[in-house]
Amino acid sequence: MGLIEYSSDPLQTNSERVGLLRLNRPEARNAINIEMLEAMLERLGAAADDQEVRVVVISSTDQMGLSAGADLGEQLDAAGRVRKMELFAELYDLIVAFPKPTIAVCHGACVGGGAEIAVACDLRIAGSNMRLRFPGGALGVPVGPARLVSLCGLSVAKYLLLTGKEVAADEAYRWGLVHKLVPAARTEEAALQLAAQVAEHPPKALAQLKSMLHEWDDVVGRSAAEGRGQIEWQRSGPGLGYRD
Repeated sequence: MGLIEYSSDPLQTNSERVGLLRLNRPEARNAINIEMLEAMLERLGAAADDQEVRVVVISSTDQMGLSAGADLGEQLDAAGRVRKMELFAELYDLIVAFPKPTIAVCHGACVGGGAEIAVACDLRIAGSNMRLRFPGGALGVPVGPARLVSLCGLSVAKYLLLTGKEVAADEAYRWGLVHKLVPAARTEEAALQLAAQVAEHPPKALAQLKSMLHEWDDVVGRSAAEGRGQIEWQRSGPGLGYRD
């Protein structure tokens, strides 16, 4: 099965198709290691090039969590830790700048890298069991502002990033972090239904709208700049897992 499952035709309406990418490491709460990062980048790159795929949904095989974030227990040397941070930055940038609409399935734990993947997507469906958390501040990692501010504004972004507090689904909905709340068991189903609706629209028009929105908001540029800062921090600073 692999650590990443991908289907280019999980849901089909006439000729419109939806790509479904699932994180598949439930025994580790989908904690993300280098192998998963490389697989996600490969699958997303293929989906971007596939002319039959109009929308991509990012989910997991475990309803108890999209992802618990980076696998902090992965044994890596200094070069490996830098490489891992490079891959995370590349993944966030790819999802933000993805040429087609993207939808995140936010069931259960959406923490750290899992939360960053969710907010990098265009749309988010939250299960009632969602627990959203951005622990970068507690871990010493300079990550989060680039993609978060556009969604919920400066004040809420400061609260989430500086406190690292966990946010439940209803609160995330009130703050504009997710677009729809559904029962936990229906999260992926609801996301696929939404994807099918979006996929009915002309793909060139959707791509142009995304390009316009991103150009005026500059989230692509902010994401890239944040990624460069993450990598430099990992290369020359204390690195991931730092505690004061």
